[in-house]
Amino acid sequence: QVQLVESGGGLVQPGGSLRLSCAASGIIFSTAAMGWYRQAPGKERELVASITSGTITNYEDSVKGRFTISRDSAKNTVYLQMNSLKPEDSAVYYCNAAARSLRGVSIYWGQGTQVTVSS
Repeated sequence: QVQLVESGGGLVQPGGSLRLSCAASGIIFSTAAMGWYRQAPGKERELVASITSGTITNYEDSVKGRFTISRDSAKNTVYLQMNSLKPEDSAVYYCNAAARSLRGVSIYWGQGTQVTVSS
């Protein structure tokens, strides 16, 4: 059974920092591409950052220079370090995995963690 368990969300003031974690189980983590998406009320879910199995990263333009995605294969965990947070970063953040298996590539989602940036 595949599980992606996010943690680290919460309430933070503008300019503050948070680190999100996503612990993966049931997949071959070392070969999976991982990503963080977010969805604000009334908006579509959007890709925030992604990292390949080869640690190539990609970021949405509004978070470049502020967010950093990383992965620890020893812990089967992907992180999103978020600095200089802005109110417009407020959203539910979802962990995503594109995992390889003998059946091909399957997509999995975590349950989401709320990030609220407000004074």
